[in-house]
Amino acid sequence: MKTVKYLMIGVVLMGISVNATAQDGTKADIDAVKNIISSKPADMDKQLTAFQKKNKKNAENLLAFADAFYEAKDTARARNFAELALKANSKYAPAYILLGDIAALAEDGGGAAGLYDQAIFFDPKNPEAYRKYASVYRKISPSGAIAKLNELRAQRPDYPVDAIIGHINYISNNFDEAIASYDKVPADKLEKMDIIESAFSAYLTQKYDKGIEMSELGLQKEPRNSTLNRLAMFCNTEKGNFEKAIDYADRLFNKSDSANISYMDYVYYGNALNGLKRHDEAINMYKKALEQDFDNADKKAGVVKTLSDAYKGINDFDNAVKYYEQFLHDVSKASASDYAGLGRLYTQHAAILEDQIQKLEKLKKADEVYASLLEKYTDIEDYVAFQRARIGMQMDPESKKELAKPHYEKLVELLGTKAERDNTDNVRLIEAYRYLISYYLINKDDKNTAKQFAAKLQEVDPENETAKQVLELK
Repeated sequence: MKTVKYLMIGVVLMGISVNATAQDGTKADIDAVKNIISSKPADMDKQLTAFQKKNKKNAENLLAFADAFYEAKDTARARNFAELALKANSKYAPAYILLGDIAALAEDGGGAAGLYDQAIFFDPKNPEAYRKYASVYRKISPSGAIAKLNELRAQRPDYPVDAIIGHINYISNNFDEAIASYDKVPADKLEKMDIIESAFSAYLTQKYDKGIEMSELGLQKEPRNSTLNRLAMFCNTEKGNFEKAIDYADRLFNKSDSANISYMDYVYYGNALNGLKRHDEAINMYKKALEQDFDNADKKAGVVKTLSDAYKGINDFDNAVKYYEQFLHDVSKASASDYAGLGRLYTQHAAILEDQIQKLEKLKKADEVYASLLEKYTDIEDYVAFQRARIGMQMDPESKKELAKPHYEKLVELLGTKAERDNTDNVRLIEAYRYLISYYLINKDDKNTAKQFAAKLQEVDPENETAKQVLELK
């Protein structure tokens, strides 16, 4: 799941908070301006003039107008009214915060940090300004962002500063540090998003027990929270707690508010069902996953491969091969290992067949896969020779047709003179020598050639009993 996990941020959460300094709209002027914004009249600026003049000394109302424009994504008018608020009160910190938000939206991190710093200067106990400063400044200097938050700790010892540090680490992809920061905050001081970010950080770093702990903490407060139910399902599935995972899957699918079900939800549900050996239900979940939207073809191809694996798990090799071939067709760049997987499917299918004609048919298919594999990847000739040699032995166990012989000879040619062999090379070479010794002794009654291979075998494996016995033959 590693490849898949960092792409899950969009699936699992997230929302973007908006500026919170605006009033709740109880004032008549604020309501009137909001109505003008929503109606989008052609003479909007003309209609706003009266409210601007009336409130020119009311920084609070002017900023409320600015906030309303900001929420409507009209940053030009939002900036104008925020600047008017500062004319009314040059020390009004919330106006600097909104102007910082506008600069951040325009990807002017330095300008945004400067405006948030101004807000801190005029209102040093306002956590919002510190939080936003750190959020933009982390891209310039993560240590500088943390230092600014420690200034807040001095101003507000009652405030859970480590929760903000946790958030900064989280959005910086420093997930271990995020968990450590959130752990410093008493559980009753953690907000919903703190808990979610801590749980998700734990999931991404494979600290599944921690992910379960934080998810369950959040679900005590919000049992219908879809993100927390999702994370609880994911982490319990990864831990092998399949019964619990199924319970959280039911909560996610049937007992959560605003649950936007994604393909990954179906995949994890299927994985949990597979863990309980409820294979048919799991296959149904994987098929539902394939009906969902994917943002790229490779993710969908990965689910197709998972479906193939599920069919293999119940020895339905016809469907396993069908979906594996679809996976190879759909994935953008299949690896040598991916292609070899199709060969393994054929040999595994052959292993459970009793009908010898059908078994031989599957083994021939496997041999064809490995032969074509060498055409695509010429640098794995020894691997292909080894696999084809073993398949040849299964098709011709008594070596009457010599189906394995040329491939074991190729292995000897490739590995016998190799300057540096690893353990895998030696294992394959030993098997090749053992086969050729047996072939020349039994099939050809040629002791001299058998002894030559026994001597080579002894060079690779000095204590090999087969080599010793053959070399002692008279």
